[in-house]
Amino acid sequence: MNRKIVGIGLLTVLIFAILLAGCTQSDSDQADDATNDSEENNKDELVLAFGSEPETGFDPTTGWGRYGSPLFQSTLLKRDDDLQIVNDLATDYEADGEVWTVTLRDDVTFSDGEPLTAEDVVFTFETAMDNGSVVDLNSIDKVEAVDEYTVKFTLEQPQSTFVNALVATGIVPKHAYTEDYAENPIGSGPFQLVQWDKGQQLIVEANPEYYDTEPHFKRITFLFLSEDASFAAAQAGEVDMAYIPAAFSNQEVPGMKLEAIETVDNRGIVFPFAESGKVTEDGLPIGNDVTADAAIRQAINIAVDRQALVDGVLEGYGTPAYTSVDGLPWWNPDTVVEDADMDRARELLEEAGWEDTDGDGILEKDGLKAEFSLYYLASDAIRQSLAISAADMVEPLGIKINVEGGSWDVIGQHMYSSAVLLGWGSHDPHEMYNIYGSDNAGVDYYNTGYYENETVDAYFEQALAASSEEEAIEFWKKAQWDGETGLSAQGDAAWAWLVNIDHLYLVKDNLDIGEQRIHVHGHGWPATDNIVDWKWSN
Repeated sequence: MNRKIVGIGLLTVLIFAILLAGCTQSDSDQADDATNDSEENNKDELVLAFGSEPETGFDPTTGWGRYGSPLFQSTLLKRDDDLQIVNDLATDYEADGEVWTVTLRDDVTFSDGEPLTAEDVVFTFETAMDNGSVVDLNSIDKVEAVDEYTVKFTLEQPQSTFVNALVATGIVPKHAYTEDYAENPIGSGPFQLVQWDKGQQLIVEANPEYYDTEPHFKRITFLFLSEDASFAAAQAGEVDMAYIPAAFSNQEVPGMKLEAIETVDNRGIVFPFAESGKVTEDGLPIGNDVTADAAIRQAINIAVDRQALVDGVLEGYGTPAYTSVDGLPWWNPDTVVEDADMDRARELLEEAGWEDTDGDGILEKDGLKAEFSLYYLASDAIRQSLAISAADMVEPLGIKINVEGGSWDVIGQHMYSSAVLLGWGSHDPHEMYNIYGSDNAGVDYYNTGYYENETVDAYFEQALAASSEEEAIEFWKKAQWDGETGLSAQGDAAWAWLVNIDHLYLVKDNLDIGEQRIHVHGHGWPATDNIVDWKWSN
């Protein structure tokens, strides 16, 4: 059945009309429902309510597919359920210093029937480099086709994380790549685009040319709804799966189960690490003399009660966060600090010379008040609650945090001199280097605090220069904490990471969404990473 909507507003009105009707069911109605449930098990269409529509479309060379399955395209490599690297389009790959050689399958065609060859891979990566893709390709010197099914990447220098570019970049067809490709993608992935009504819905169908596991569902409709509308759609029985916020997690919906997926979709406070006095090229102030004091940052890290934030703000659906990579293979568990240790926090501040000299409840040091602003995205209720709660938790220490909501434009004016509540989360360890590496200070939303530690930078260099992801892990862990220094709360405490947010979905009782890998940043698309495995259960 082809379900088409006129717009979010109309769908929402219809859903609430259904809910407000409050009709009771007779025995015969319930019998009809049982029959419908049985029929539903056999249908080969899904309707999903997601919130995040890709505004720039479905072009991997500009970043599509970074946070979930690219749906329409295939990648050279992919990660399995244990986050280990396995082949996709590739049959084999070798890394020898700066040179990576990838051998392709010879049986793959795009959805238009044209073969996928090494020329398409070369074209994809060269286009992505020209487009300045969010996937890090700066390390590539050149990419060339050795023969029809062999590609050679030559890097400027060895980089262990380059493998993630092969995982994250969907391959586009050289022969069919046009200016409007993002809106009309052709690829070799499990699905092909049928219809995209911007701001409303996306309809896809199974790609008959797909070379790997055939999807169980032939047609999927993604509805782009707000969290409230998504929950209402679930209540009205209009969708098979709906993303919901933690605030709705305690409300049962007949015929649906709650799936809570573990994530590294984290939220934390990034502190200005540098002292004040400098400005960016655009004239924006850099640094903050309060948060430049390590005792302030460390005290906040150990005074915050992360579990209370999970229980209160996230309704229990999440975990305390201590780094940006908790639970991933390159996480160092020694970064965990004891939460809500107020006595230790006060001791640190006192040792550093912070005291309340005028009795106003705010600490001072050398005439400087322990007071600073914390910005958060005003449209995000969870970020707002986390910011306010964290500020309340540290107030008894004598640290005053002024919480300020704003748009990204407003935040961009203040993020180098004020604390900001940000979110990250990736299966690529390179993101840690982006957030903390001194080379990335002031680059977009990377390292907004201008954090710098020569020892940490050296570990980053060793991790990137390693010959494999496995070899690099030791150095990623040491960058977090090596027993003496590191970027985590045990060391420089450049951030106060707060929580990892569980991704919550209402799913039809008999819909099996497979083994969900630990989700990355973004509520919605990460769930599609294994979408070919979804099926109706008996």
